[in-house]
Amino acid sequence: MPTVPSKENAFENIPSIKAKTLRINLNRDIYGTFAEIGAGQETARHFFRAGGASGTIAKAMSAYDKSFSDAIYGIEEDGRYVTQSRLKKMLDHEMRLVEERISRDSNPDYLFFSYANTVATIDFSKRYKGHGWVGLRFQLDPDQKEYDEIVLHIRFKQNEARLQQETLGILGVNLIYGAFFKFHKPRKLLKYLYDHIDQDTLEIDMINFTGPNFADVDNRLMSLQLIKNDMTDAVMFGPDGNNLLPAAVLYKKNILALRGSFRPVTKVNMDMFQKSYDIFIREQTVDMENAIVVFEITLSNLKASGEIDEQDFMDRAELLCSLGHTVLISKFQEYYKLVEYFNNYTKAKIGLTMGVNNLVDVFDEKYYRHLSGGILEAFGKLFFKDLKVYLYPMKDPETGQVLTSNNVKVHPRMKELYKFFKYNGKVMDIIDYDPDVLHIFSRDVLKKIINKDEGWEKELPEGIAEIIKEKNLFTRKVLEEKE
Repeated sequence: MPTVPSKENAFENIPSIKAKTLRINLNRDIYGTFAEIGAGQETARHFFRAGGASGTIAKAMSAYDKSFSDAIYGIEEDGRYVTQSRLKKMLDHEMRLVEERISRDSNPDYLFFSYANTVATIDFSKRYKGHGWVGLRFQLDPDQKEYDEIVLHIRFKQNEARLQQETLGILGVNLIYGAFFKFHKPRKLLKYLYDHIDQDTLEIDMINFTGPNFADVDNRLMSLQLIKNDMTDAVMFGPDGNNLLPAAVLYKKNILALRGSFRPVTKVNMDMFQKSYDIFIREQTVDMENAIVVFEITLSNLKASGEIDEQDFMDRAELLCSLGHTVLISKFQEYYKLVEYFNNYTKAKIGLTMGVNNLVDVFDEKYYRHLSGGILEAFGKLFFKDLKVYLYPMKDPETGQVLTSNNVKVHPRMKELYKFFKYNGKVMDIIDYDPDVLHIFSRDVLKKIINKDEGWEKELPEGIAEIIKEKNLFTRKVLEEKE
């Protein structure tokens, strides 16, 4: 399969798949099992073909029949087999067998591992491209009590099952090789997963590193690498900092999305969220128990000051997670692309919370010149589903006038289009907003923090100022430059 090297590794000597498997096979200490469901024994096959596999593979298996699979790994509550839960049960079961059946007394230097995947390749009608969960549990020291683990979710882009199987096999080899020989460089390990794989054929939309050798790895930062490396279009992480699979979190959910810079998160952001959420859950087609709120930051927003400042990203993430929110990082500069993304996973009602200035941008034609249908095409994608915009007012800093959907000024050519959506109930004003916070803007608060001005603390939600001060958020780079 052809490889398209990135600029960074174009001059690196990338070992062949056979060289990788042979290096592992010839290592006398690396020993474990392969359990692969849904796409053949593609990873194990590479190790068998390289030679010397008896020194590496304790067992290779596939439990394709659902009854056999359930008998071995247990029954899933939701009845599905291509899930993270299934993968974890596979890793648990196979590693337990390794520990029970391979004597430590006879093999004191063995580094145990268990590789597993559960995958659905493209269906016969080619409507669903296929996806899967891949994981590796392993140790880098025979005395290591707690195992290290790498778990990732993939989406296939190829249109033939055989090609997807081959890609999966190569990915598996890259993962095992990277875990044992590149574990100390997790960012590079992430890139090396695409060795000998065309990036257009496979998407990695979630990865988590856990265990003692990854104690210093922040999985939110690994999520950001997936976006930066063009491995996926959007990533998600929860309040605990661990990465989530967007498809699983958003599946059939009522979604309320709030876009912002959150640099830092302010009382205005929280008022927008709380007031729009109160309206959203009262909507006739919204099930409160099945609703999720997502705080979304676009990649273009992260690049507002040039290249992505990872520390700045982590500072924003720290604050949003401390407030208990789920965060989505996306490449979707235009709102219609974000809604299209959500529509991949749910047909339920979607709400977008935005300020007046954001709404004005939505009705700006310049953002849609690349579309053959222009703004009408974009709006067809944005509003054709069960979607509503919850509009938060803005106070004009010059006149003091409060701008709402009734007096907002869009381009004259867009007036009739705007009226159409407003009077068809697609735009709803948030009327019970807090007038005392309308003057707050994140960029102004940030300047005050950097300049060490007084009074910025009262413009932030409770507890946020203390975190910023304690951890020097948003000011570390400034302090370093002064030093």
